[in-house]
Amino acid sequence: MTTSVNPPADTPLAVPSLADAEELTCDVLVIGGGTAGTMAALTAAEHGANVLLLEKAHVRHSGALAMGMDGVNNAVIPGRAEPDDYVAEITRANDGIVDQSTVRQTATRGFGMVQRLESYGVKFEKDEHGDYAVRQVHRSGSYVLPMPEGKDVKKVLYRQLRRREMREKIRIENRVMPVRVLTADGRAVGAAGFNTRTGQFVQVRAGAVILATGACGRLGLPASGYLYGTYENPTNAGDGYAMAYHAGAELTGIECFQINPLIKDYNGPACAYVANPFGGYQVNRHGERFVDSDYWSGQMMAEFAAEVASDRGPVYLKLSHLPEESVSALETILHSTERPTRGTFHSGRGHDYRTHDIEMHISEIGLCGGHSASGVRVDEHARTTVPRLYAAGDLACVPHNYMIGAFVFGDLAGADASQYPAYDGELPGDQLREAHELIYRPLRNPDGPPQPQVEYKLRRFVNDYVAPPKSGARLSLALEAFERMHTDIAEMGARTAHELMRCAEVTFIRDCAEMAARSSLARTESRWGLYHDRLDHPQRDDASWFHHLDLHKSPSGAMEFTARPVAPYLVPVDGFDPVGGPSRAIGEVHAEEVATAGSRDLAPVAAGADVEATEPVSSPQPSAPAPSDEQSAARLLELVALAEEEPELAALRPYLADPVDAVRREAVAVLTETLPPGTGTALAAALRDSAAEVRAAAAASLRELVETLPAEPDLRDGLAAALAEPDPVVRAAALDVLRALRLGDATLFADSLADSDIAVRIEAVRALVSVDAAGELARAALSDPSREVRVAIAKGLATVGAERLADDAPAAADPAAGAIEAALTGLLDDPDALVRAAAYGALGTTGCPAPLTARAVAALSETAWQVRSGAATALSVADPDVAVPALAKALADSNADVRKAAVLALTRHRGTEEARAALATATTDSDADVRAYAGRAL
Repeated sequence: MTTSVNPPADTPLAVPSLADAEELTCDVLVIGGGTAGTMAALTAAEHGANVLLLEKAHVRHSGALAMGMDGVNNAVIPGRAEPDDYVAEITRANDGIVDQSTVRQTATRGFGMVQRLESYGVKFEKDEHGDYAVRQVHRSGSYVLPMPEGKDVKKVLYRQLRRREMREKIRIENRVMPVRVLTADGRAVGAAGFNTRTGQFVQVRAGAVILATGACGRLGLPASGYLYGTYENPTNAGDGYAMAYHAGAELTGIECFQINPLIKDYNGPACAYVANPFGGYQVNRHGERFVDSDYWSGQMMAEFAAEVASDRGPVYLKLSHLPEESVSALETILHSTERPTRGTFHSGRGHDYRTHDIEMHISEIGLCGGHSASGVRVDEHARTTVPRLYAAGDLACVPHNYMIGAFVFGDLAGADASQYPAYDGELPGDQLREAHELIYRPLRNPDGPPQPQVEYKLRRFVNDYVAPPKSGARLSLALEAFERMHTDIAEMGARTAHELMRCAEVTFIRDCAEMAARSSLARTESRWGLYHDRLDHPQRDDASWFHHLDLHKSPSGAMEFTARPVAPYLVPVDGFDPVGGPSRAIGEVHAEEVATAGSRDLAPVAAGADVEATEPVSSPQPSAPAPSDEQSAARLLELVALAEEEPELAALRPYLADPVDAVRREAVAVLTETLPPGTGTALAAALRDSAAEVRAAAAASLRELVETLPAEPDLRDGLAAALAEPDPVVRAAALDVLRALRLGDATLFADSLADSDIAVRIEAVRALVSVDAAGELARAALSDPSREVRVAIAKGLATVGAERLADDAPAAADPAAGAIEAALTGLLDDPDALVRAAAYGALGTTGCPAPLTARAVAALSETAWQVRSGAATALSVADPDVAVPALAKALADSNADVRKAAVLALTRHRGTEEARAALATATTDSDADVRAYAGRAL
């Protein structure tokens, strides 16, 4: 695109002429370069379309995904979950108001998307045998697939966009912000926007338009008051919601807000999805679990909010009871992949997960389809109600769709949109003029109120009048406030292209705020727990409101509503019986009369000045280390330029051998980003670099790329040689990659059981499990000096034993079975309670013969609760005549986790009358988890 230089900051940017607009043409226009947009562009290009991808920032690091991802919340992995069960789970979580045909797309296509992402190089957690390590976080269904190294997901996707064959089909225009979708003859034909650096007006003609602009994260005001201190990505200001609305598309569920638990005073999630599989949980100030809801939903948030507001608050994320290895693993994930500033925040308060439970609170409100159910209405192909306009990701209303759903619907949109060639008619002049006025109006009033003040005022009104609990009176006051905000927004001033971007975002936020208020006013019931809690209509009303609430812009410019009955389900769900039928026209929704002193003939005049707010000050970013001399600085610049040219390995070899450490490290980064043939062996060689920073970078890159590296003999040789290196980081990484690529054997791995480093020995255990080396594991079980390693061995023996049971190998004919049992029996006498607990837990997988059943019953009286919990797990596969009476007594244990383990064990025995009777007593337990699991078992 044409570039120009902004004038000095004290000189306002000149308003460009509409006639000087730069015009771009494409078959498929993708707006937004985050999760869904990237996938939409890739798929459309693979289907032969000429794609234009517009991003108001830079695609390399744009979107919510750019900060990394700690796990997939909705992975339906064959053998671990069924698509129909997932569809039913989401239906229940959303109080029945779902279009199951869209949810089912995520359920059925999600596994294929996981595999596609993996082929790109995205790493998902797997067990030692290479199976996806799906965790059960909700009380039914195992859908959570961790991504402990998910911080690099966006980098992997960007690498795909920059592949040579993709670059020929996908044109990326960074720093271009669309503000309106253009329509002609009732269909989408392009977009209008501007360059956020130069201010140039841009118009696009396209065959189809895909909106992938993310959630409206900047709607409510965070408790901190910082405009950009939001739970969601603060660059997501509702752009796509507003563009879809003004293009005539229907939006739905806008009254169903997104509200999340977060860390008190920190704009980041508490990450129960990450912590719960490690044994963390949420408690009140008395240490009691309290959440009865079975899914991360509005009902759960209602329970959470009630606890916070009661005398049982505050609420905490409890991790202090976990062993050191679990806490360390959580710190690695939460302080790097999730939020790099999180560790700094805790450190500044003198808090440590080992000694302090982490106070939790409630986020500001937002709009999000992916984490709630508010977005643009789409069908099972990501089509909106405007022909050739698509929506995908958090912008689209596919309830609880999360990251995998964003990828799935980006893929669906890209495939369907690719059939349309570029629009060859005249672009609508009236719409271009309106877009031009929206963008450049602040330049005509450069000394007007600055965007931060206007936005603060607007979002303060959202907090005051729209955030739940809601009422007709407060929502009506909100509408008055948002109407007045038209004047404030019209008077906003700007001088630079960047300020124009922020001003345009305020218009999107105002549109979303009005949609949220009017939708909340229209639905005269309470539903979805805290998400739509109306004090003046406190009950759920299925008779009148078992409907989607759709909104659209009428020809006159008014916001109109329709109640659309929920379509008959594809998967039946108890408690809900949608019958479909005709929609009910509601029309406009007007504010209620709110009693005030004096006449209501005139709108009240606000007194005093606007609330002032200053833009939050960004923390200074650490500067890159200075190169040792001008020559090395030049080499670094050469490498940065080379990365854009998709270099072959031969072009990078001189940099990999450069005498300057920083250059070699950057060469490893470029090698990882561009992935030329031979990358694996080159990285393996870099594991033996003289500089620790280069070795660490190579180790991290090998782990990041392991799913895409060919299992070549040269790579095996390089990794095997690295096992002799003095750096334990190198040795651990080499074992990890050898295991993942199936390039090692028991002999190679067993040598590392004698390594001096604990982390290396744990990787050796995982590697031996991957080759079912039961004998080697059994021999090391009792001799390793490290508790962490012995725990890993106990869990590894359980995995190997489970594989053998799955193969139906008779225990008597399998010599390894005896070795596994003998090793676990020995570990039952370990001096460390956590090792004994792991050994008993392993028996719950490998089997618990009569002599060990007696020991497990006795262990229910041990001092350490972890051992009692493990013993209960062991009894889940023991003789029920012995196990059930012992487990029934364990239901009176003082520790809730022991009682929970007893309930889960009794569930395995629920074919007996005694077990069912015991479970019935647990349904009144004081602990929410114990009650919930007992109720589900019955």
